[in-house]
Amino acid sequence: MTERILIDAHHHLWDLNRLDYPWLQGEGEPGFFLGDYRALRRNYLPEDFRRDTASVRLLASVHCEAEHSRDDPVAETRWLAGQQAHTALPSVLVAWAPLLAPAAESILEAQRQSPLLRGIRHKPLTARSPNEMAQVRGQLGSLQDPAWRPALALLERLGLSWDLRVPWWHLEEAAALLDAHPELSVVLNHTGLPWDRSPTGLALWRRGMRALARLPQVTVKVSEFGLPEPGWDVAQNRRLVRDTLELFGHERCLFASNFPVASLRIGYAELVAHFEDFLAEDTPDQREAFFWRTAQQVYRIPLSLPVP
Repeated sequence: MTERILIDAHHHLWDLNRLDYPWLQGEGEPGFFLGDYRALRRNYLPEDFRRDTASVRLLASVHCEAEHSRDDPVAETRWLAGQQAHTALPSVLVAWAPLLAPAAESILEAQRQSPLLRGIRHKPLTARSPNEMAQVRGQLGSLQDPAWRPALALLERLGLSWDLRVPWWHLEEAAALLDAHPELSVVLNHTGLPWDRSPTGLALWRRGMRALARLPQVTVKVSEFGLPEPGWDVAQNRRLVRDTLELFGHERCLFASNFPVASLRIGYAELVAHFEDFLAEDTPDQREAFFWRTAQQVYRIPLSLPVP
């Protein structure tokens, strides 16, 4: 098999000696979606990512904000710019800004000083389970918060995309919000987080994904299928990938690893090999779109490496 050419559309880096990541340095986050994550509480630097991606030809990468301290949201961006200058990683980045706060525009302008910036991830308020949705619906920060509309309009005006991260039970609510922003580029994180693999749970996940797929401005990072148990289920995940490709099409799907978080359940080379297998029935153009072309277009990535 020839070496896989790809752009990783979602990964993280962190230096716990220099920056503040409360979830990695404090007491820990109870109820983390992959269970025990103590193995992540160490530095993960460009050289570590290079080592993990040694089995592929990495054209570029997209760094997604890693829950750095909200007291200084630009600090992570400055550090990443320094890393990129010395190591060429990451290629571009999705930063954080308090989109619903009065200071949003000034922080966005500060983030925009980095030529690497392509988008923003600010997570909406979400329920811990589908049974608790009524407890957050309409609350400040929820998808029904009217403050989202001017915030998303601001992103659109500044030419920035929105990385949307919500679990599957909020996908239809997200689609209702985004229907009013047809010109805003939105990138759904982690395939809508289909954590409930029961027939009922998967049916509801598909319904939410179908609602988002109807909006042409939405693309999806096909990533993060790990679970605390049974871990990384190949048969289940094949079905999720094929369903996502059917709903969105290859030209609206992006390969993404979510490393090092995903490393709790699977290695990088193994992850890529599974995706190669999942897409084996597709055309070369479809595989090329999935593994790198769509990410290049969505995140406007300049390529320094020649592509055959």
